[in-house]
Amino acid sequence: MSKLYLHRKLQFVFGVTLMAVLGVSSIIPALPDIMQGLHMTPATIGTVIAAFTLPGVLFSPLVGVLADRLGRKKILVPSLFLFGIAGFCCFFARDVRTLLVLRFVQGMGAAPLGVLYGTMIGDLYSGRDRSTAMGYNAGVLSLGTAIFPAIGGALAMLGWNWPFVLPLLAIPLGLAITLRMNNPEPRSKVGLGAYMRDTLQQMRSRSALVLFATTFLTFVILYGPIVTYLPILLNQRFQSTPATIGSVFLAASLATALASFRLGSLAERFGNRALLATGALFYGLCMVGVPNMPGFWLTILPVSCFGIAQGLNIPTVMTMLTSLAPMEQRGAFMAANGMILRLSQTAAPMLMGGIYAWLGMEAVYMSGLLCAVAILLLAIFGVEPGTKNSPV
Repeated sequence: MSKLYLHRKLQFVFGVTLMAVLGVSSIIPALPDIMQGLHMTPATIGTVIAAFTLPGVLFSPLVGVLADRLGRKKILVPSLFLFGIAGFCCFFARDVRTLLVLRFVQGMGAAPLGVLYGTMIGDLYSGRDRSTAMGYNAGVLSLGTAIFPAIGGALAMLGWNWPFVLPLLAIPLGLAITLRMNNPEPRSKVGLGAYMRDTLQQMRSRSALVLFATTFLTFVILYGPIVTYLPILLNQRFQSTPATIGSVFLAASLATALASFRLGSLAERFGNRALLATGALFYGLCMVGVPNMPGFWLTILPVSCFGIAQGLNIPTVMTMLTSLAPMEQRGAFMAANGMILRLSQTAAPMLMGGIYAWLGMEAVYMSGLLCAVAILLLAIFGVEPGTKNSPV
């Protein structure tokens, strides 16, 4: 295995990635207690998450432009401080309105994090190292989404507000990045108007549109058939408990991490087109397998296929996007991808909810299968054969 993961700069990026996923994953086990402690209902508890994710939709384009024009660290470090301080202030909230306002402010700090970790990897590395670093980072992200719920759940045993101490970790990370991370920064000499025209022209290229569409379809699968309806299916069919359902999601996260950590060598050997196509096939196996498994524990097999697909798909798309864009436009590219991601997160549960109400659970997974087929077709017809990563 490459020793790239030992590089200090990449370790700082790992820290940013973990903060980006902490804001939601660490409070998921505490949602029932938050609901009880603040007298919320099942119909309104989702606002605790929505208030946090909404700034990602609203501010991602601005974040990308500012990161390109002002520099990465000038956006990243204040964002970490805002995320940490506002997140910790949620600990002291005693009513719903205060909590939602603080979660929105915390989300303003979190919005740049999801944009900048991929952007900075693109700045720091090129060629195979870029694929390897993206793969390692995706593995770290997967491990974070697996571990943070357990930590948040343990803290929630002390009280519903205790998971909100975790955002404080962002403050020492911001200080360390300020003092010890010497990363390359864009040096654009063109005016804002020319920058915007050049960036939009690049985003309208066939390669960029294929990757943006792949991102949208990927997260429709994730937040529709998997995040929203897999727990419902497992509970309805096998009377599964939250703990056992969590073990299935853990298997998916571990499969994603394993695939991601091998991404550099796989991309070098097979090329990005093959990785995206293979990921689509694994998505398809999951969509076919999950609703047809005869026993609860057997669902780990198709869900692990989903995890492998995520490990191949997401970091490959991010690597290709960072390779398409020069450093001076890279932040805007990743911000556009982040906005599409957030939109798909928002749209998928509602879309699949309508399909479920109209046609039932099988139709939800059939819709996921159609998304997988669409990703496969985009990979075959939208990505050049043998495409590897540009040394940009």
